[in-house]
Amino acid sequence: MKNKIVIRREDKNPWERRSPLIPTHVRELIHEHAIDIFVQSSPNRIFADEDFSREGAEVVDSLAKGSVIFAVKEIPSHLFERHKVYLFFSHTIKGQPANMPMLKKMVELECTLIDYECILDENGQRLVFFGHQAGQAGMIDTLWTLGQRWNVLGFPNSFSSIRPAFEYPSLVAAKEEISKVGWAIKNRGLDPNQAPLVCGFAGYGHVSKGAQDIFSLLPADELSPGQIKDLFKKGRFVSDRLYKIVFKEEHMVESIGKKRRFDLQDYYDHPERYRSVFHNYLSSLTLLVNCIYWTPQYPRLVTRKSLERLWTEESSPRLQVIGDISCDVEGAIECTIKATSQAQPVFVFDPLEGKAVDGCQGRGVAIMAVDNLPAEIPLESSLFFSQSLKPLVPLIAQADFSGSFDQCHLPPSVKKAVILYRGKFTPEYKYMKNFISTRS
Repeated sequence: MKNKIVIRREDKNPWERRSPLIPTHVRELIHEHAIDIFVQSSPNRIFADEDFSREGAEVVDSLAKGSVIFAVKEIPSHLFERHKVYLFFSHTIKGQPANMPMLKKMVELECTLIDYECILDENGQRLVFFGHQAGQAGMIDTLWTLGQRWNVLGFPNSFSSIRPAFEYPSLVAAKEEISKVGWAIKNRGLDPNQAPLVCGFAGYGHVSKGAQDIFSLLPADELSPGQIKDLFKKGRFVSDRLYKIVFKEEHMVESIGKKRRFDLQDYYDHPERYRSVFHNYLSSLTLLVNCIYWTPQYPRLVTRKSLERLWTEESSPRLQVIGDISCDVEGAIECTIKATSQAQPVFVFDPLEGKAVDGCQGRGVAIMAVDNLPAEIPLESSLFFSQSLKPLVPLIAQADFSGSFDQCHLPPSVKKAVILYRGKFTPEYKYMKNFISTRS
């Protein structure tokens, strides 16, 4: 007998309108795989209740009818029910303190937790994600931040017409606006105070590709990291072009001590052998877009000390905005001292005082660190995510969650993502026991 599925309404914040499955995919799952699917009523979801009911799903008020609950964001602890199965982005595998009470409640109620972030193929690549959409929304917001920052500094600029991503009716509308900005730059050029505009992308994965997709709407030439210094020599840049640099690991770090060539696998296996050299590029960048996955054992990309040195040595540093799409608080970008939201997406960090002020005014660098960027383009995010998730739904619906973990019959990619099974940490996640005993 198949598990009954409920799609939960999202209620973490007013801007969260995504759905893990879209109506047309729900119809296919119901009719082609005979799966019972219920959809919790929502006044906010990008798809109306009627869109789901028209495709054969039953719209319900609660989660009671389902044994497997599909959501996007974290679920409030009081909504968990004993022995049920939950799929969502739990943000727990790093021991994030805010979510430890939620995890502890799931243990107490003997729930099963499957985290989308951990659904991986045989090569360790994620199968269901919002990375590309995070990059797209994050780049739109970063360009908006630049326009606002330059306005504050008294520099008229074409970017000031750009709005935050969530204010556009669609991604198409946002792209059209940015294309117009590109046309204006191509035909009128940048103000001499703004040229050359150099945008650095840290990372080259899905998030970076999404951000570069938006940046490609502007007239831009790509340079290698080694070409940056030459750009500033007399006559080497033009005002009607922007410049893009994509930084890989080999550009961002160097080995400590004994001189040896950079080795990517060695860096992954022994990050303690390396240190950041990214400070060498900071004075040349106008924008930095952070798209890298970071954990504490790796060197930081931008430290407070490197920013303090830059603001001490230069009266008017070129660096205006850091779009921290990855948004690890005090992580790869150490001056990301907090995550931001659509209500207040930007703060200015003063490297000399070590303080942050909300908005775009003040001395320092403007930080855009919205922590749920894909929600700003809910239609496109839901379409992409649902397409990735749909093939796994029949396999999850057929799984047996009543017996042992070894015999649950989940496909390997999903089984890797089971953090809790009936309230017990699975072998790969046993380390997380310490999180709920010390941080909850």
